[in-house]
Amino acid sequence: MFSSIISKIKKKKIKKGLSKKVVLEIEKISKKLNSKNDISFSHSGHLGDLINSLPVIKETAKKKKCSLFVNIKKKVGKENIDSLHPSKDVFLNEKSFNMILPLLKKQPFLSRVEILKKEKIDINLDFFRNLPINFNMDSVRWYSHLTGVNPDLTKPYLLEVKKNKKFKKSIVFMRSLRRQNKNLKFNFLNKYNNLLFIGLRNEYLDLKKQIKNLQFHDCKDFLEMAQIIMSCKLFIGNLSFGFTIAEALKVPRLLESYLDFPLVYPNGKKGYEFYFQIHFEKFVKKILKH
Repeated sequence: MFSSIISKIKKKKIKKGLSKKVVLEIEKISKKLNSKNDISFSHSGHLGDLINSLPVIKETAKKKKCSLFVNIKKKVGKENIDSLHPSKDVFLNEKSFNMILPLLKKQPFLSRVEILKKEKIDINLDFFRNLPINFNMDSVRWYSHLTGVNPDLTKPYLLEVKKNKKFKKSIVFMRSLRRQNKNLKFNFLNKYNNLLFIGLRNEYLDLKKQIKNLQFHDCKDFLEMAQIIMSCKLFIGNLSFGFTIAEALKVPRLLESYLDFPLVYPNGKKGYEFYFQIHFEKFVKKILKH
């Protein structure tokens, strides 16, 4: 239901084509990137969208000083509200910001990370939502279309995340209740040890119905979550914040494909996506034998 509504909205935008507003904003962004040494970015979320904007900022920071201001509590349009999304009717709430802040502060290419108040912003990353493009593409590329900055997406763009030896043998899961491929069965994973879930507890209980020896870890913040993912033997997830982190770290990772809403793809080595059971099991064996 949600994906069909979004699809209709995006098709209307594409049919309208380039508006003067879009052209002027793209030109403004290009001028700022060409003329300024200090660039301030703003973003309202969601969490995954925030992480997916980092490659463009990281690439820009090779020659510029970059800061990021996060606009919390921005309302989601009624037509876009997903009842299963943890943030409900806002893109990012204060609790989520406080959870992600320690991870963002670790990034050496960000000179400042703060809640947006009255700061003057050079590039509003939210403007990607106004672009007349088909959004059923790798969502990390939205920001390249907005800015004209094209980073190497095969390289990590979450940096300074230390490993924790405690989790080096773990197979780590995050599987949201949204965008699940109902054709898949996870019970074959019961033969493996050290299975750990790091998402929400209700998501954990849902997957535990199939994986009986699955354990739960409640992360204190998203830096700890990233450290666990960085340390693990294999990460398995669907289109969720957890996979966004795994993709940014370039750890061994498997993505449960959801073809109705294909917004994420593995880029670079050690990443695979699957839609069919036979491929799911094949990729698990392939990664774990190394």
